[in-house]
Amino acid sequence: MRVITGSARGCRLLELEGQETRPTTDRVKEGVFSALQFDIEGRRVLDLFAGTGQMGIECLSRGAASAVFVDQRRDACELVKKNLALTKLQDRARVIHGDARDFAARTGERVGLVFLDPPYASGLLEDLLERITAPGFDILEPYGIIVAEHPAEKTLPALPPPYRLRRTYRYGKIAVSLFRREEIE
Repeated sequence: MRVITGSARGCRLLELEGQETRPTTDRVKEGVFSALQFDIEGRRVLDLFAGTGQMGIECLSRGAASAVFVDQRRDACELVKKNLALTKLQDRARVIHGDARDFAARTGERVGLVFLDPPYASGLLEDLLERITAPGFDILEPYGIIVAEHPAEKTLPALPPPYRLRRTYRYGKIAVSLFRREEIE
């Protein structure tokens, strides 16, 4: 697992041992960043269920203003910190050990890009999509993007205005849906 491009290009990231964490595959990651390539620079990023931190680190490497990494596993948080140090990107990052739902409910910060990749069978994806887009609560800036990874056979629910599904990409058994927060006229 390497950083694709930017200031940390080619840097090999450390991975967690065992099967509890399911890192985004290289093929999916390359597809996601191909779709987002012009939507990263200067954005504040929130990487929920960070795991190794590879998605947020890729954004920082490509010029994101900052990134917050959230994971409930202490070993994952420590690994993200190590990966940030390896890539020399820790000065624009914060690592939070805690529950993604709790963090999203209390953050109060607006971000431009959110990565959601919870365990597939947990039901957390739908719950978080609802929470972070609820009227009067949403945490995305205008034109912000949600990147939601999910099983290819699952169709995600429509989100309330001002959100709209931009596109769903399929990579074998994995799909990634991109939602955009449109400006309200």
